[in-house]
Amino acid sequence: MGAQQLTRTFVVWDYLVFAGMLSISAAIGVYYAFCRGGQTQKDFLMGGRKMTALPVALSLTSSFMSAITILGIPSEIYRFGAIFSMYGFSYIIMVVITSEVFLPVFYKLGITSTYEYLELRFNKRIRLCGTALFILQTVLYMGVVIYAPALAMNQATGLNLWGTIITTGVICTFYSSMGGFKAVVWIHVFQVGIKMAGFFSVIIQGTVVQGGISNILNDSYHGGRLNFWDFNPNPLQRYTFWTIIIGGSITWLTVFGISPAQVQRYNACKSRFHAKMSLYINLIGCWGILACTTLCGLVLYSRYHECDPWTSKKVSAPDQLMPYLALDILQDFPGLPGLFVACIYSATLSTVSASVNALAAVTISDLIKPHFPSLSEKTLSQLCKVTSMLYGALCIGMAALASLMGALLQVVLSIFGIIGGPLLGLFSLGILVPFANSMMVVM
Repeated sequence: MGAQQLTRTFVVWDYLVFAGMLSISAAIGVYYAFCRGGQTQKDFLMGGRKMTALPVALSLTSSFMSAITILGIPSEIYRFGAIFSMYGFSYIIMVVITSEVFLPVFYKLGITSTYEYLELRFNKRIRLCGTALFILQTVLYMGVVIYAPALAMNQATGLNLWGTIITTGVICTFYSSMGGFKAVVWIHVFQVGIKMAGFFSVIIQGTVVQGGISNILNDSYHGGRLNFWDFNPNPLQRYTFWTIIIGGSITWLTVFGISPAQVQRYNACKSRFHAKMSLYINLIGCWGILACTTLCGLVLYSRYHECDPWTSKKVSAPDQLMPYLALDILQDFPGLPGLFVACIYSATLSTVSASVNALAAVTISDLIKPHFPSLSEKTLSQLCKVTSMLYGALCIGMAALASLMGALLQVVLSIFGIIGGPLLGLFSLGILVPFANSMMVVM
């Protein structure tokens, strides 16, 4: 079917579904802020190290499934084919190396910030350098992540782009700064369900309107989109098996292996066994997300291969293709367009809240406590909330830059490659090379 101009906006049921997701997320934050008594700094940042594997795994998966994933991957598969699904192999490599190399070191130390390890292994200057790079990387990334669902909302409902951006930042900053780590984890658990429901609504209805999965696969095959295997060694080609396996493994190791946002969560588990199990359960979740985004990309291609909404100027960027598809095929089912936008919105909330919490943890652990060791537990707890709010405000500002950066997925992978790669090398040197010292790092 050719692309058409969509004029339908949200109806009451769409707004109710969307508002329900926001209300429940905020209510969980309020519950942990006011109904569970006072929180110490350790409770706020690490959940008291009493978490079990399943909620932590779902939290890891939820933050992995950002709006970048929901908007970016299907459009990449629509344009360049299903070879992107080969990232599933890099997830295996990432989980095995993280659980067997990085996790044992970080969990045994019981650290809040991974950059504490750099001071223990090398010196304070290297720790501060790593902290500064992480803060820069995360704030840039958050700008992109906040901007992405605003695009979806603007495309689907016509709501003001910048009003949506500010609302996103304010809501996730509210429950991150009020409820702390446990609120973030349990909100992630709730939001995983919202995201999967949004995916399934598009996949199921897309399959129905295209006449079955066989038609979708047939269109994709004849359009060259079932290109799973490409062993071309040319590193300049956009996607090959080798660039995905090597580049993907390194990229995801920087996220799950050393990033405080992820390490903070599996370090919060009550035992090392639960920490490892959270990573392996998360692997299953990552595969499920990749399968859903791949199917969405193939549905996109089957639906619009004869008339591309992007080249025909029905949408202004490839990242708007998924909300365009959702509004197209779900418009006769009140509430489902709202569910899909809630899916994108909750993906942003989960990723941003995890990162805001990690930024607060890193700032308190690496920049404040070492210089003010006499601060009381109550003061540190209050500082955690204040820094969370400040970083939330900063991330809203960075969304303005994201609007100038181009294709979202490409921007995110570039950010992680430029900053995350050197940080991964530094941690790997410290853990795997016993004779390495700070002089070698400086050289």
